[in-house]
Amino acid sequence: MARRKPWEVSDELWAVIEPLLPKHERRFRYPGRKRIDDRKTLQGVLFVLYTGVQWEFLPQELGFGSGPTCWRRLAEWQEAGVWEELQRVLLDGLRAADRLDFSRATIDASHVQAKRGRSSPKVGPSPVTAHGRARSITC
Repeated sequence: MARRKPWEVSDELWAVIEPLLPKHERRFRYPGRKRIDDRKTLQGVLFVLYTGVQWEFLPQELGFGSGPTCWRRLAEWQEAGVWEELQRVLLDGLRAADRLDFSRATIDASHVQAKRGRSSPKVGPSPVTAHGRARSITC
């Protein structure tokens, strides 16, 4: 059995994601260019995120659309709140299946606000003054 590429979206995952995406109806008059399929565009976004290739160098031969198109679609979905809703839906599904285990968790300080204030007093005054010169400390 062939191994699935990391940017390929399975039918099962697509069934969860597709209802969360905003719907776009084509105009009857002056419809313009047909919009690239959302699933293909999502795979283009995942390809860029997985490989680290720059958006403008996304290979057209892969059929995901252009890099700027994928980037704009990603921004559109972000603005519509798709990613927060997808996270909620996936976590709800994992909770319902009793598949979440929080016995080990990591918190990244870049995403969690550091609270000000301490329960214990500070160590002492800084040995450097506000002018950047060393303070004379007598022992």
